[in-house]
Amino acid sequence: MGMSLLRLVGALALAASALGLPGVAAAQSGGDSIVVYNAQHESLTQAWADGFTRDTGIKVVLRNGGDTELGNQILQEGAASPADVFLTENSPAMALVDGAGLFAPLGQDILAQVQESFRPSSGRWVGVAARSTVFAYDKTKLKPEQLPKSIMDLADPAWKRRWAAAPAGADFQAIVSAMLQLKGEAATAAWLKAMKENVIRYRGNGVAMKAVNAGEADGAVIYHYYYFGDQARTGENSNNVELYYFRNNDPGAFVSISGGGVLASSKKKPQAEAFIKWITGKGGQEVLKTGNSYEYAVGVGAQSNPKLVPLADLQAPKIDPSSLNSKKVTDLMIAAGLL
Repeated sequence: MGMSLLRLVGALALAASALGLPGVAAAQSGGDSIVVYNAQHESLTQAWADGFTRDTGIKVVLRNGGDTELGNQILQEGAASPADVFLTENSPAMALVDGAGLFAPLGQDILAQVQESFRPSSGRWVGVAARSTVFAYDKTKLKPEQLPKSIMDLADPAWKRRWAAAPAGADFQAIVSAMLQLKGEAATAAWLKAMKENVIRYRGNGVAMKAVNAGEADGAVIYHYYYFGDQARTGENSNNVELYYFRNNDPGAFVSISGGGVLASSKKKPQAEAFIKWITGKGGQEVLKTGNSYEYAVGVGAQSNPKLVPLADLQAPKIDPSSLNSKKVTDLMIAAGLL
């Protein structure tokens, strides 16, 4: 009798799982929660987690940190990692974990939800949001014709101590990764050497933009959403600032992909995959359109916040995100004296 009951329960569970009922799938796997190593902005991921839990009943435990920090932690933990999902702000940390063979392949149903240009060729992780590189400049000092035509022009001595950046952050290092891929090692190393002489360093993109607003620098290389977020609040750190988009497939037009992947070591893959599917689907992408993150939606047919310059107008260079080499960039930046 006991064995028959067990068989019945097992059959019901399998049937429910086949129908895609996440609550039952969670129970099968021995729990109704997943652990997410989160390097995305905490407020955005919390909004995603809340929506996912509301729709599925699966709880999300967030462990927050930086791209490089959490990527290296996953490498150290290996198959013993307690993480089920890894989310990043920028893709080089995803490529790092992927290169170590620590991601499980994602289903075609998940990959198909995201535009092809926002997912790697490997298929083991996927884009969940995107951000554009911009030159945030002091519009009280500079006219459009005085702006650099390319990010490469910021190596010119004419820009000495006139532009700002946050070189220690993963955001900026992702931009350098794109430059390395597009221009090669020699050109990137030369640019970084010139940057060492020209740049005014700050800790964080928001601080660099604030410095431009205060007249401490003529411009700063940052991501677009810092400006839109500040404008949506008080504008006190950006009212003197305008954004310049390099376009023309320039390295300075790089669009960085925020990634999401399921760890191969996860004991709760169905729930973890359901989370990635929710983020890349209508629910998660709608959060990007209506929320206050001001990051770009990357889902097929998804709309970004209407205040943003459309992705199609950015003329961003085409780069396979799995090719971005964060370690090489770090080595080059150390050699240039920037880290």
